[in-house]
Amino acid sequence: MNLPNQLTVLRILLTPVFVLLTVSENPYHKLWGVIVFAVASLTDLYDGYHARKYGIVTRWGAFMDPLADKILISSAFFIYVANGYLELWMVLVVVARDVMVTLLRVYAELKHKPVVTSGSAKFKTLLQNVFAYILLVFFLLRESAFFGEATGNVALAVLTSEWTDRIMLALTLFTIYTGVAYLVENWDSLRRAYLNTSRQEMI
Repeated sequence: MNLPNQLTVLRILLTPVFVLLTVSENPYHKLWGVIVFAVASLTDLYDGYHARKYGIVTRWGAFMDPLADKILISSAFFIYVANGYLELWMVLVVVARDVMVTLLRVYAELKHKPVVTSGSAKFKTLLQNVFAYILLVFFLLRESAFFGEATGNVALAVLTSEWTDRIMLALTLFTIYTGVAYLVENWDSLRRAYLNTSRQEMI
């Protein structure tokens, strides 16, 4: 397994570590949770760059890399939902879109009609990563053990503000758009995969 694929696997393995640290009541665990999330996000930036630079892009990596991103970001969003900072329905829409796209990618791969990840989908992932990390920083700033009660109150006000909901709503709408764009851009590949399956069943 080449280095980019190893980093993708590492990102998946770091996700439960991030979750366990972040949901802990210990503020130092939360601090490490922020660090783990940052490291996991950085592996996403590096693995793609390394694969393209050295020409070692693989079909496995092209499939698993965005899936690893979805797992990491969805985990962060569900933590924020559990703490009352994000609306559950928005996160469910984001996750539903990602599940749909992932299932279609698996289907297309099995039928040897691989589909491509669009530029808008990659930009969506970047925006979600940035938003999730900003919320995570404020999540840490709540801890009075580190930053004092005044800073904690400001951080809590940001996390529960209408602007947080509005930004998440904008991300949700953009996520829906990328899902529709994905279907449009890959319609021919998905259609050919379906037609091939239908012909094989008739034989």
